[in-house]
Amino acid sequence: MIDGGKRFYGEIKGLRGVWAVGKTLEECRRNLVTTIEGWLIVRLKKNLPIPHFKIPSGLVSVNKYA
Repeated sequence: MIDGGKRFYGEIKGLRGVWAVGKTLEECRRNLVTTIEGWLIVRLKKNLPIPHFKIPSGLVSVNKYA
């Protein structure tokens, strides 16, 4: 929390410059996802490398549609 507990702050330490804030933890999370998406788009458009990450199990769910 930042600003005396008024806002949440989140960052991805492995991705320089990828951070977000929000009034609630959920808003911060959504903003961080949007920031990551933008970061990826810029990296792809500029043909820059994208680091490999190991995602801890249980943090990502995949929905399969028939």
